[in-house]
Amino acid sequence: MIETIAAVSLPVDEKLEIRKNRILPEAGTAQEKRKRISIVTGIHGDELEGQYVCFELQRRLAEEKEKLAGIVDIYPAMNPLGIDSISRGIPAFDLDLNRLFPGNIDGNMTEYLAAEIIEDVKGSDCVIDLHASNIYLTEIPQIRINERHQEQLVPMAEKLNMDLIWVHGASTVLESTFAYSLNSVGTPVLVVEMGVGMRITKEYGDQMTDGIMHLMKAMGIWEGEVKPVKKPVISRNPEDVCYLNAGVGGLFIPLVKHGARLKKNERIGRIVDPLRGKVLDEVLAPTEGMLFTLRDYPIVDEGSLMGRMLKKEVCGYA
Repeated sequence: MIETIAAVSLPVDEKLEIRKNRILPEAGTAQEKRKRISIVTGIHGDELEGQYVCFELQRRLAEEKEKLAGIVDIYPAMNPLGIDSISRGIPAFDLDLNRLFPGNIDGNMTEYLAAEIIEDVKGSDCVIDLHASNIYLTEIPQIRINERHQEQLVPMAEKLNMDLIWVHGASTVLESTFAYSLNSVGTPVLVVEMGVGMRITKEYGDQMTDGIMHLMKAMGIWEGEVKPVKKPVISRNPEDVCYLNAGVGGLFIPLVKHGARLKKNERIGRIVDPLRGKVLDEVLAPTEGMLFTLRDYPIVDEGSLMGRMLKKEVCGYA
């Protein structure tokens, strides 16, 4: 059932609408007593990984719709203008929607839209907020959690088939985000980061969909069979993560795969000079562990983020 959750008039007799698809069970428990999960994506218009998840989840539910026992709300395009124009923010306003929450119902157009989004999603038993990385970096499937909410959210996150759960210090979390605004009023939101901007990584989308189905089963929303999920690595200490930055500018050529387990000083890639045909710098692993972020866009400046590694001790492998 397609529903419009917010609409505003635009110039030249056009209208901006934000819509969701509400999927209901065929019969059974009264609607007000059913558990509800909300799948949200498209807050940033250049992050498209969640679009495939929205499709794939609906495809699977339609195949065995008689096994649905709760409500599934799917919001594929919270920032439709951004998606249409391949823009991270809201075009023409130069605003990041994920810095406007909880919004203001009596505010300007963008504040009004943010407030309507919060009002519609609020009260869900769980919200999955799907993001991709930017165009420069690619990320393994991971969930990022504010330490203030870890007691409630980590047990949920462990059911989502992710490779990594990254718990952040409260001081690093912006209070104007969609997730913070809802978590603060008791609606649990899990923020997923995976893949790369402006692209779809089907492998990650399938992994994510498997995880959503598994969580729905645990919540009593799904009564069908589900696949077993991965046991994620959980990082709670900022010192668990090592950052790799470019020593010089040039063209980055990766020599390992994303997600690789590396030894200390193992070569990750090279920064080269295409004009002179010279290697300018070797990018080496600063520690032994897992490379969970890797540079995808090849042109780098001095200081550009090349990757992030999780130390071996946290990863739990021999």
